[in-house]
Amino acid sequence: MSPLRMIFLALAIWGAIHPMYHFVSYMVTTGEGFGGLIDAWYVNASTTGLVWDLTIAAITLTVWILAECVSRRTWIALVAIPATFLIGVSCGLPLYLFLRSRPVT
Repeated sequence: MSPLRMIFLALAIWGAIHPMYHFVSYMVTTGEGFGGLIDAWYVNASTTGLVWDLTIAAITLTVWILAECVSRRTWIALVAIPATFLIGVSCGLPLYLFLRSRPVT
């Protein structure tokens, strides 16, 4: 595996673990669960802007993944879409780049 692919994989793992740690910590601390976490995303204009920024980035990444998977016929890379929406762009983007950079056989 190339050094670049290892970096993408490490970033995907970090992008999955680090945000989830904070999400779970918040839900445990407040006791409000997932609904409370979503409410916190819209507590002020700053957090609302960040949510929309990441939502637009996630949608853009999804369109890119779909377009490339159809043209390249690399269907395994589609797993980056649920990773993007269930975990975040910080996991989905490096995961897709890791899968996309796989040597073609």
